[in-house]
Amino acid sequence: MSAMGEGLTQILIPVAALVGIGFALFQWFLVSRVKVSSNDSSNEYKEKLIEADEEEEGIDNLEVSIKCAEIQHAISVGATSFLFTEYKYLGIFMGVFGAIIFLFLGSVRGFSTKSEPCTYNQGNTCKPALANALFSTIAFLLGALTSVLSGFLGMKIATYANARTTLEARKGVGKAFITAFRSGAVMGFLLAANGLFVLYVSINLFKLYYGDDWEGLYESITGYGLGGSSMALFGRVGGGIYTKAADVGADLVGKVERNIPEDDPRNPAVIADNVGDNVGDIAGMGSDLFGSYAESSCAALFVASISSFGIGHDFTAMSYPLIISSMGIVVCLITTLFATDLFEIKNVSEIEPSLKRQLLISTVLMTAGIAVVSFFALPSEFTLYNFGTEKEVKNWHLFFCVAIGLWAGLVIGYTTEYYTSNAYSPVQDVADSCRTGAATNVIFGLALGYKSVIIPIFAIAIAIYVSFSLAAMYGIAVAALGMLSTIATGLAIDAYGPISDNAGGIAEMAGMSHKIRERTDALDAAGNTTAAIGKGFAIGSAALVSLALFGAYVSRAGIESVDVLTPKVFIGLIVGAMLPYWFSAMTMKSVGSAALKMVEEVRRQFNTIPGLMEGRTKPDYANCVKISTDASLKEMIPPGALVMLTPLIAGTFFGVETLAGVLAGSLVSGVQVAISASNTGGAWDNAKKYIEAGASEHAKSLGPKGSDCHKAAVIGDTIGDPLKDTSGPSLNILIKLMAVESLVFAPFFAAHGGLLFKLL
Repeated sequence: MSAMGEGLTQILIPVAALVGIGFALFQWFLVSRVKVSSNDSSNEYKEKLIEADEEEEGIDNLEVSIKCAEIQHAISVGATSFLFTEYKYLGIFMGVFGAIIFLFLGSVRGFSTKSEPCTYNQGNTCKPALANALFSTIAFLLGALTSVLSGFLGMKIATYANARTTLEARKGVGKAFITAFRSGAVMGFLLAANGLFVLYVSINLFKLYYGDDWEGLYESITGYGLGGSSMALFGRVGGGIYTKAADVGADLVGKVERNIPEDDPRNPAVIADNVGDNVGDIAGMGSDLFGSYAESSCAALFVASISSFGIGHDFTAMSYPLIISSMGIVVCLITTLFATDLFEIKNVSEIEPSLKRQLLISTVLMTAGIAVVSFFALPSEFTLYNFGTEKEVKNWHLFFCVAIGLWAGLVIGYTTEYYTSNAYSPVQDVADSCRTGAATNVIFGLALGYKSVIIPIFAIAIAIYVSFSLAAMYGIAVAALGMLSTIATGLAIDAYGPISDNAGGIAEMAGMSHKIRERTDALDAAGNTTAAIGKGFAIGSAALVSLALFGAYVSRAGIESVDVLTPKVFIGLIVGAMLPYWFSAMTMKSVGSAALKMVEEVRRQFNTIPGLMEGRTKPDYANCVKISTDASLKEMIPPGALVMLTPLIAGTFFGVETLAGVLAGSLVSGVQVAISASNTGGAWDNAKKYIEAGASEHAKSLGPKGSDCHKAAVIGDTIGDPLKDTSGPSLNILIKLMAVESLVFAPFFAAHGGLLFKLL
């Protein structure tokens, strides 16, 4: 048995989750102390304004504050109304899909309510398949609701903090950085703690019914991961289409045709663009990482439940994945203090190193944390299920599995940063290629994206080999958890990006001075890189998670081995490898057609509204918001249907082996396409920012804004937008979601699948 008793485990996990939630609320409180609205004109507030005034060269600050509050309100209203509309559709989907889960799993034993012999724990009886169907459906709904909540809360704090970051930028770049970072931390900790807490409570409630049948209990808990990821898919795709339609429309007409700066208040699509940052990059990203987290926990729990932990009913060892996450919350809490309280940022050049330091500190501290957890929560020796055989494992083996996942995540993060930050040569080369026009920029950018895949893939490959050799499929599941154990810090630096992007937009729209805009631009450029790092983590962890789920699926479906040479498997493999391209084609085209409508609307307003270019009249922002909303809700359905229906069709008509091929194929090709797409887009964006900032002699020779080089860079950036914010990040959900869905439906496919081959 493990050194930690069950009672201690039952206390530590919820306490860690509540500490995470408490810390998030405390950070929210600190952010809320920055006042925005005009009715806070107490004397203290006026004094603060006068202090800031000296920096702002005497612009009427009260007016600026009121303007910021108005813009913030418009963005918040737009984001909230879009998400509510999206959730209405998702509510219907949840109901329908929940019913499908119940019917498919219930029909495995013809809806009988009799207990049946266990699949793995021979000689014992387990609860009926109907119970499994019911509890899987409940877990699915819980996962879906938690996912939606994670995204929504993230969006709320982001729209709350954007104007506050802008106003703090008047006092200096350090103050603005802390505000943006704290708001990101609110989202990170809420998400990590909520995910852990709901999962922990669900397990304990399900236990009331299942009792000693842990096999059935943890099999039904896999529905939690399915719910989390299915919501994330629609959130990511819908939000991604929304944000990029507005962004591309605003850039093409505003910057290229009319030659007005980014986020200029005269541009009709500017509010839609800023709303998009919140619904795509924040709400979508939140749901996405929550999905990864839920699935890696579910995969690890399922494999453990059919190993000696589950059969011997060792609750502490069984909860090892949850204890790692609890330790992660504590580690991230300490790490966050380094950014907000221990080191102060004095100038612009310290922003990016500070964010990178967060990754390093959390990884080093977490390595120590994992060692402690592995020593206390696990027995010194135990056996793990390994495709029909039992593998002898020691507790330090699992320490290495989790640690290698954690460090592989750091390698992926740093590689992504090298390829997408304008501080290094890859992006500077892309910027330099703009001298000869947009075509060379596009060629260089694509090459950079393909090249950036190499190191992450080796990192993932090494992590897979080591963890599988040490602890079979369970090793891979906990390696994925290791990569996600510092999710609170990862999300904090990721959400920081869109918040500072919004802050820059608000500064431009409120007509603040050039100096303030420079500060917010510096925050934003660092934010672009951290967003790319966040996507790197999401994709890397998705690869490990879906491999672990794939292993669990193969075990559950009773497949002896997956042999590539059998035609059934090979056709699945080649079709699976095609799916990421089909999916990307759908999402890219959706962005293109939505952007087309947006461009037409923006042109129409510039041509028909008198005095708009001169700034005498306001554009009709609402119309552009409506175009983005309608397009994204309509266009998110086909890609979503592709992902949700593929496993059902493959499993039902072609059987479990073909589906195994489909999963392997989509995993192998999806990871490559996703990494290259998101890094290409990130590099193009930062190459444009490199030229605009003109910080070095080389950058000055390419600029200023409006030069031919800059126009070529804007075109690259516009092409990269759907790659980095729609297709790339959605692909990691495709590979995870198909795997977790196959695992949930595995009992049905094993019993009734392969209809076509049965007929032949």
